[in-house]
Amino acid sequence: MTRIGIILGTTRPGRVGPQVAQWVEKAARTHGEADFELVDLADYDLPLFDEPRSPRMGAYAHAHTRAWSAKIAELDGFVFVTPEYNWSIPAALKNAIDFVYNEWNDKAAAFVGYGAGANGVRAVEHLRTIAAAVQLSPVYTQVNLSLLTDFEQYETFTPAGRHDAALQRMLSELITRTHTLAPLRRT
Repeated sequence: MTRIGIILGTTRPGRVGPQVAQWVEKAARTHGEADFELVDLADYDLPLFDEPRSPRMGAYAHAHTRAWSAKIAELDGFVFVTPEYNWSIPAALKNAIDFVYNEWNDKAAAFVGYGAGANGVRAVEHLRTIAAAVQLSPVYTQVNLSLLTDFEQYETFTPAGRHDAALQRMLSELITRTHTLAPLRRT
């Protein structure tokens, strides 16, 4: 069965990201063609990138990198859930992506962004560029949520119903793209 990770891209205290990731996970469970798993960066406690060699070599010196590598390697695709911090993604998410390289290759990626000013659009656009650099294949549809209208007092996630259709379309595209890329991952 195809395995897709929902990567929660922020680790800061007081984050609202877990609510968004759980919403994605609940919707994803309706798709029978893949198993979805929530992957919280906070559970991996990655320091600022500290490997002595390039991740392209796959020779990791630290246990935390090997654990992260094993998790990413076992997944076939990803939904990145990211807030927008200063027009980009959180440093913790960029750091986690940079820790490994080959483990990302030839897998599909989808994006759910949230923020106040541009609803996470700028963060997702940066993330699309980063994803391409590690040979992830992004799907077209993305979900963008507003901290102003999809959260009560910036804290409680109450998504507008219109987001459900976009989320379902994005997940369908992700599953299709993941299946399409499967032969590349087997070589």
